[in-house]
Amino acid sequence: MKNTVVTLSQAKKKGEKISMLTAYDYSTAKLIDEAGINAILVGDSLGNVCLGYENTLSVTMEDMIHHTAAVSRGCENALIVSDLPFMSYQASVYDAVKNAGRLVKEGRAHAVKLEGGKDFVPHIEAIVKASIPVMAHIGLTPQSVNALGGFKVQGKSLEAARKLIDDALALEEAGAFAVLMECVPARLAQIITDKLSVPTIGIGAGAGCDGQVLVYQDMLAMYSGFLPKFVKKYADIGDIMKEAFKSYKDEVSKGIFPGEENMFSIDDEVIQKLY
Repeated sequence: MKNTVVTLSQAKKKGEKISMLTAYDYSTAKLIDEAGINAILVGDSLGNVCLGYENTLSVTMEDMIHHTAAVSRGCENALIVSDLPFMSYQASVYDAVKNAGRLVKEGRAHAVKLEGGKDFVPHIEAIVKASIPVMAHIGLTPQSVNALGGFKVQGKSLEAARKLIDDALALEEAGAFAVLMECVPARLAQIITDKLSVPTIGIGAGAGCDGQVLVYQDMLAMYSGFLPKFVKKYADIGDIMKEAFKSYKDEVSKGIFPGEENMFSIDDEVIQKLY
C-alpha cells in the first residue's frame, strides 16, 4: 500500500502505529520498502553514518539531493521524507521554500523535515503553501548542537516542557503534517501526542508516540561508536559484515577465490589458436 501524508494521518486516527527508518542509498531503501516500513527518512544523519562527519552541520543541499534521489529510486510504497540541512532554511523563508522545492523536484522527496519550534512557523507556513508537506522536528535538534551544549534530553524542566508543548501546537497550526520528537521524556511526549491531531514520530521519546524512527545503522549495529539509550539492536549486521570481509580477504590471499564456479570458460580450440 502506498504511504502518504494522508495515510499517516489516518493511521493516528485508527490508533495504528507508524514505522519509520532512515535510508541513504538505493539498495537499503529498496530492502526497507520491501519490508513494509511506512516511511523513510533521508536524514542529515548521513553526515555521521555515511560521510564520517562528527555532526550534521557540514551536510549540504547537494548531499541531501544526491542521497534522496537514490533512495527514491528504490521505493514504491514508503513515504520519503528528506531533511533540510543546516543553513538551508534558517536564514530566510525564501531559502526554506526554495530548498524544500529542490528536495522535492530534484531529490524526488514526498515531504521535507526541518528542525525548530515557533521561530520557524513562517517557514513551515510558506513551504506548505507551496504544496510541500512538512514534518516538524522538536526536542533534541542536532543542527543546534552548539547552542544546546551537546546532545542532551530536552524538556525536563517545567519551563522547557511547556515550551515544547507550545512549539508542537504552533507547528501543527502552521500546517506540519507530523511532528518528530527527539530525546524527550516519555510522559511529556505522551502529553504532546494526545494534544496534537497530527501524528508524532518518536526517537528517544517513548512508546506513547504515534510512530517510531531509528537510524538503521544503529539498529543493525553497523555504526561503531556511542549507541544512544533509545536504540534497540535488532541484529549485529556489523559483525557479520566484518567476518564476511575477513573471509573474503583470507580466500583471496590463499588463492581460494575465485574458484572454478566463479569463472567463465572458453573453448580449448580458441585458446590453442592464440599461441
